Amino acid sequence: MFKVHAVAAHRLPQLLREMPKAELHIHIEGSLEPELIFALAERNDVELPYANVQALRAAYAFSDLQSFLDIYYAGASVLLHEQDFYDMAWAYLQRAAADHVVHAEIFFDPQTHTERGVSMSTVIHGLHRACVDAQAQLGVSAQLILCFLRHLSEEAALQTFNQALPFKDKFIGVGLDSSEVGHPPEKFKNVFALAHAHGLHLVAHAGEEGPPAYIWSALDVLHVARIDHGVQAVHDAALMARLAKDRTPLTVCPLSNQKLCVFSDLKSHNIGQLLDAGLCVTINSDDPAYFGGYINDNFVQTFEATGLTAQQAYVLASNSFEASFVSEQQKNQWLHLLKLSFQRFSEQD
Repeated sequence: MFKVHAVAAHRLPQLLREMPKAELHIHIEGSLEPELIFALAERNDVELPYANVQALRAAYAFSDLQSFLDIYYAGASVLLHEQDFYDMAWAYLQRAAADHVVHAEIFFDPQTHTERGVSMSTVIHGLHRACVDAQAQLGVSAQLILCFLRHLSEEAALQTFNQALPFKDKFIGVGLDSSEVGHPPEKFKNVFALAHAHGLHLVAHAGEEGPPAYIWSALDVLHVARIDHGVQAVHDAALMARLAKDRTPLTVCPLSNQKLCVFSDLKSHNIGQLLDAGLCVTINSDDPAYFGGYINDNFVQTFEATGLTAQQAYVLASNSFEASFVSEQQKNQWLHLLKLSFQRFSEQD
């Protein structure tokens, strides 16, 4: 383990902001800021049920996942053309670059758009073009993961997957998101098996509001390589032991968990417990436009609330590279950059 020198509390936020990191749990539709929503609504002549940006932002008082999703889908209604999807992704990727994100694996929900008559081609080409430009202009590596909406049927997911197959070279995996409770992972066994047969990476939201049993199902029925959220794992000792032994990554989103009342406040978040148990935990922003913070906000506020240390910052950042779907050579290059950033920071003390 790379040994990190102690960092004064007042300097830790700077370190968190400046260290290189990967973001593995970001819903691109959830990065759509109110200002861009209204700009796209005007461009596309879409009428919104909110008078202005301030009224929309004021509506971001969520009691649970579903109350958030209701507004989330309303915001997505302004996305109609390829340029809209490009503009949304480009805005996020610029912010990611400013937060020293060197790699992002971006979730997108095609069913949110195809159900409104937007073509799969429009969605994927707009997002992919932004990812290509991010590498060339920002030095940020970005890849796409297609997510199925779990409140819809597996038949709908299979139809979506077949619509996306002609564009398989433009996304690296499939995931599972939306309303968790009442929609266990095994509902999507067949479509995940099909995606695996096509050589795609598999991830799934599990154990955010749902029970540890959903995490077991995601692992044993869907055969995912990564669990998105997974914070409910602490209620099952056998599951915790398995996750630690297998180094199964958890893409944890602290500000999201607080905003959706999974935890009453950040101070009571269990990320420290997950780290202490040896799990491959990462920090991510989930839906940053709605939950009050991008990845650096999640790092800084979580560390301030929970008392996590500089050593744990290194572990979280290195975990994000370990958990990413890139080559070992690329992971090692980013890990080297991470070590250099910590060394430079310690030399400044």
